[in-house]
Amino acid sequence: MKGLSSLGGLVYSTDHGRMCPDCRQPQAQCVCKAAAAPVGDGIVRVSRQTKGRGGKAVTVVTGLLLGGEALAQVGKQLKAACGSGGTVKDGTIEVQGDHVERVIEALKKSGHTVKRAGG
Repeated sequence: MKGLSSLGGLVYSTDHGRMCPDCRQPQAQCVCKAAAAPVGDGIVRVSRQTKGRGGKAVTVVTGLLLGGEALAQVGKQLKAACGSGGTVKDGTIEVQGDHVERVIEALKKSGHTVKRAGG
């Protein structure tokens, strides 16, 4: 039988709150998030997808080299510019509806290199 040390380390401290299981630091001071920076070629790709969505069009933005909070903020700005809903998940931004041209213009104004992907 293995000892209790095989179960992992400290996950909660009354002094610091939740602890990161990898670096053993409080989550506010976790160094794992900084090490997991997104990688890519620096080109933002905007496409329109309907597959698996019941025929509804969705504008998908990929390739933004931003962290979680910054990506969520850009997603919020794009959704507001298009006047529709959407989500940010797995490093991509999805805006409900066919808003490819509006999204491309908004991203170019922000200083990103943008390409239209797909048909």
